[in-house]
Amino acid sequence: MVEDCKCKSCGCGTVTIEEMISMIDDQTLPFTQTEHDGYIIRVFDPKAPSHLYKWHFDEDDRTVQVLEDCDWQFQYDNALPILITKGVDIFIPNGVYHRLIPGTTPLSLKIIAN
Repeated sequence: MVEDCKCKSCGCGTVTIEEMISMIDDQTLPFTQTEHDGYIIRVFDPKAPSHLYKWHFDEDDRTVQVLEDCDWQFQYDNALPILITKGVDIFIPNGVYHRLIPGTTPLSLKIIAN
């Protein structure tokens, strides 16, 4: 194990401070998106690097609808992750930190700005 490993969570022992900064700065999006009248469809890639699934907040309220069964999880800040499945609607208030935890299959979401 490398003594100056900065990853702290996975225990790989190989992440340097430069690599950690690179992951934090990475603005690659782990989804494809199509825009429609009044909503967006996003399809998330389960094979995207885990560092792309960052904690973040949105500037507007939104409702997210899960379009297909999956094994992904959703998590609000200071809350336990919840398994999301087809038909589940998630309300995300503006300014509330949240994240997705990838599963093993693609995730399709309908995002509606409120």
